[in-house]
Parts: sequence; structure tokens; C-alpha cells
Amino acid sequence: MSPLSGRGWRAGLSPAAGAAVMAAGILSVGLHLIGREALSLVALAVAGSLWLLLGAEFTARLAGDRGRFRADADTPAGLTAVAATTVIGCRVSELGRQDASAALLVLAAVLWPGLTYHVVRHWRRRMPGVTFLVCVATQGLAVLAAVLAAALRLPWLDRAALAAFCLGLLLYVLALAHFDLREVAGGAGDHWVAGGALSLCALTAAKLTASPVWTGPVHTALRTAALATLALSLAWYAVLLAAEVRHPRTHYDVRRWATVFPLGMTATACLAAAQPTGIGWLRPLGTALLWIAVASCLLTLAALLSSRRARRPPPAR
Repeated sequence: MSPLSGRGWRAGLSPAAGAAVMAAGILSVGLHLIGREALSLVALAVAGSLWLLLGAEFTARLAGDRGRFRADADTPAGLTAVAATTVIGCRVSELGRQDASAALLVLAAVLWPGLTYHVVRHWRRRMPGVTFLVCVATQGLAVLAAVLAAALRLPWLDRAALAAFCLGLLLYVLALAHFDLREVAGGAGDHWVAGGALSLCALTAAKLTASPVWTGPVHTALRTAALATLALSLAWYAVLLAAEVRHPRTHYDVRRWATVFPLGMTATACLAAAQPTGIGWLRPLGTALLWIAVASCLLTLAALLSSRRARRPPPAR
């Protein structure tokens, strides 16, 4: 079931719908970076509205349907709650609302340990792309901490961000060991997170590189990490795009929002890394990739609306 369709659609919401919040949120961040403020605020409004809706629904499940809540929490997609919260927190910080951004960081940090534990203990061989959300959620905490550290000038928060960044890299390696590579050719959309997670690693490393806290060998190591993870994410981008052309998947699936998010994340990572790494051509590359991500978001939305029309019963005669 799609996240927004059908009778009793609220009861049909799944954690995977959180990818739509992540997609809209990262597009808002990227559009801000290229100066498209009006579009950025529209995307943020969509992300924030969906975030509130999903939060209300899952809180209701916690209070009234513990069995379903626990089942949702055991799936990797449950970590979208953490990742979506941190993405919105980053954009809210750019608006100058550091108090609200800090509150979102605290909320995400509270949710992270329990959800990560439940997800990791249910890992098995040949997992789909959502398994990389353990990395995405952790790096989301890292990048939001780094953003707030810069805004509030808190060196201890930079150190916490670096610790989370290193843990996120380790979790990426562990997730990759459990990832079913056959998903590249047959995945429903979430297989793109394999590359998007590395883009988020690159974004975090770029934010840390820009911090005055890190100098000398540590600064050099962070710059190298930003460029290495960005290069690997672009390689994933090429491989996954080629697989989409070779094995077209044209029907709508809620997991397609987990394709939009990595597309937007890769673009945003390029834009954010250009200045601290001193590689200027990353900015035009990021701008081009961002508009591709915007187009993919609109196509996914059109597919969602089309699927709703297809499911609608014919009028009674």
C-alpha cells in the first residue's frame, strides 16, 4: 500500500514512508545551497508536515497497538524516524532556529539507540537496501551535530560529531556485508541507499572539514575521507543508474522515495563539499544532480497519484 492512498490510509502508513520525509528534507537543504529559497521552503513545509503526520501516527501505535509498533521498530525502515528528524533539523538550523534544531537532535539521539539495537539484532544474510539506514541514521546525528557545533560554536559537539561519523562508517561496512547485491538489478527503490549512505558520510566529513576545531593531520584526514566517500557514492550512482536503465522498474512503490533521497543527498554532498575541499567543479556537478533529484521527486509523486487513481473503485451506478 502506498503511504497516502486507499481506505484508512493512516492505518496503512509504514516506516518506509519516512523516506518521503527524508527526500523532501534533503531537497530543501540542497535548494537552499543553490539559492532557490522559495522552492526550498516549500520542500521543507512538505517534509515538516509529513514528519508531524508520521510522528502522530506512530505515537498512536505506541499507545494503542504495541504489537505493530514493535514490528515496525524491528525493521530497518524504522530508522527513518531518526534520519528524517536529523535532515529536518539541518534545514531548520539554516533558518537560524538553533533551539528547534537542538531539540530535534536530542529527539533523534533518544530514538537512535533502541531502534538501532532492534534493527541490528534482526540482521540476516542478503538484506535489502534499507539495511544501510543504520549508517544513514548514525551519520544523520553526526551531520546535525556538526551543523549545530558550527552555529553555536561548541567544540565538544564537533567531537561528538566526529565520533558518530566514525561509527557510521563502521556500520556502513557491516551493512554492506549483509547487503544482497542482487538488489541492484531487482530492488524496489531502497537499493539506492547503498550509495546515498556514502553521500551522507561525505556530507558529514565535509562539515567536519570546515570546522576550525580540526587542524593538521586530522583536518587532512577528514578532507580525504570527504573526497573518498564522495567518489565512492558517485561510483554507486553510476552503477545504480546503469542498472535502472538495464532493468527498468516503472511501477510505483513506497520504497521509491528511498531512491529520491540518495539522489538528493549525492547532489547536496557535492554542493557542500566544494568549498571546504577546495574543489570548485563539485558545485556545478551538485547543481546538475540536484535538478535530477527534483525531477525524480516529481516523477515519483506523479506515479503515486497515478497509483491512487488506478486503485479508486468505479462510481456506483
